[in-house]
Amino acid sequence: MATFIGDYTCKADVKGRIILPMAFKKQMPADAQDHFVVRKDIFENCLVLYSIEDWNRQLDKIRKRMNPYNREHNMFLRNFFKGTAELSLDNSNRLLIPKRLMDLIGAERDVVLAGQDGRIEIWSAAVYDKIDMAAGDFADLAEKLMGGSLNDSQ
Repeated sequence: MATFIGDYTCKADVKGRIILPMAFKKQMPADAQDHFVVRKDIFENCLVLYSIEDWNRQLDKIRKRMNPYNREHNMFLRNFFKGTAELSLDNSNRLLIPKRLMDLIGAERDVVLAGQDGRIEIWSAAVYDKIDMAAGDFADLAEKLMGGSLNDSQ
């Protein structure tokens, strides 16, 4: 599994192609394919780019929890897959992001690709530059989420 670290400001060309930063390419396993799946994020106004391997792991999790004959599950599945697209790197290490997805997040030319462990978030640069937490608020959140006793993590 790839672990993507770092955030990189990139420019989409007129066709919507974005060069995958070499740092992200190097962080992928040597045997990884150059295939990805992109979709709108559930919580934020950004896109999420999964390596095909990580996408398949996500699908395995979903399949274990969802019953397509349950109306709520079916609604979740429909909305989860809505707007997804499979992408491949071209010979110049570029990804062609569908215009409809770029429009969905308000991205035009300047975008930020931000590593999020096994996936990469794609943000409009103008939006990404505005998301931040005060250091104290982040410390409080870290303590809340990660600061339990050592016995809690075992």
